Amino acid sequence: MVKAAENNEYSEARSVNEVRLRGRVSRVPTEVTLPSGDTLWTFRLIVDRPASKRTRRGTAVDALECSAWTVRAQRAVSRWMPSDVVEVEGAVRRRFFRVGNGVSSRVEIEVTSARVIRRAGSA
Repeated sequence: MVKAAENNEYSEARSVNEVRLRGRVSRVPTEVTLPSGDTLWTFRLIVDRPASKRTRRGTAVDALECSAWTVRAQRAVSRWMPSDVVEVEGAVRRRFFRVGNGVSSRVEIEVTSARVIRRAGSA
């Protein structure tokens, strides 16, 4: 029994799903109402890659889908505009949903905190 407890402690100590991103908002965030009646805000964050990490094809950015579920994060995101530089914290999530006769999935960042670093057009 002690062995199982040790394995749980090891797993908890090694497993981390935390994300912190800083980038540009690509479009106006959108409020989405789910069939359950819950609401969330979605947006795409463009994060520059350092020159040393770019692919052979020269991919210079990553475009990451994000969603804000908590009231506090939604309030922050709802005021953002394209090209605002923002910082978000959260976790990577894989979401499953029905499409036609099947099920599809996507990976997104579930945002738990969000803040503006610089407004679009600011120096």
